Amino acid sequence: MRLVIARCSVDYVGRLTAHLPFATRLLMVKADGSVLVHSDGGSYKPLNWMSPPCALSGGPPSDVDAAEGVVEVWTVQQAKTDDRLQVHVHEVLHDSAHELGVDPGLVKDGVEAHLQHLLAEQIQTLGDGWSLVRREHMTAIGPVDILCRDASGGAVAVEIKRRGDIDGVEQLTRYLELMNRDPHLAPVAGVFAAQEIKPQARTLATDRGIRCVTLDYLALRGLDDVGSRLF
Repeated sequence: MRLVIARCSVDYVGRLTAHLPFATRLLMVKADGSVLVHSDGGSYKPLNWMSPPCALSGGPPSDVDAAEGVVEVWTVQQAKTDDRLQVHVHEVLHDSAHELGVDPGLVKDGVEAHLQHLLAEQIQTLGDGWSLVRREHMTAIGPVDILCRDASGGAVAVEIKRRGDIDGVEQLTRYLELMNRDPHLAPVAGVFAAQEIKPQARTLATDRGIRCVTLDYLALRGLDDVGSRLF
């Protein structure tokens, strides 16, 4: 990755036109070919950018630009369109290159797989006397996250989401329709479990006889002392 801090102006020409007046900015040139123009604000979002595939070339300014103090002109040409990003550099304050290597990607904590694993280990979170049958119980349209038995021995299908919305309720409904055709399982109740359940999803689930459970991820991990809470 190349990082250049420069006093510059930037123009984007193509399907749209945009102009960034003269200012000090960070120009980021990534190994994938993308070029991003950042200011010292706006969080992660660049002011302007060119996505790959594109090619960066630098050249001398025109006489008119040189008279205005431009020392170099960057042209970033999009390979598939006529769009181009043009950076008029007046002064370079910093220029460095860094080899970052292959990034392993973002590893999220609290994703559905983690919730499923934790809830399967602590299935009595759903009720005293409950027992796990199996995780990833396969149906004809895909696996339901957890199959378990309640205190009376009845089968329960549990669908787990980080954020529970209507689509998740619909998914569990389809699983229940199939599972209740199996005489070895029926009747099968449903539990829709998530860290956050949207009101519309809760209403739909209740209307269909599906129980909703809000999961406390920290408590499942043993990091939250629920008994010490005031509320």
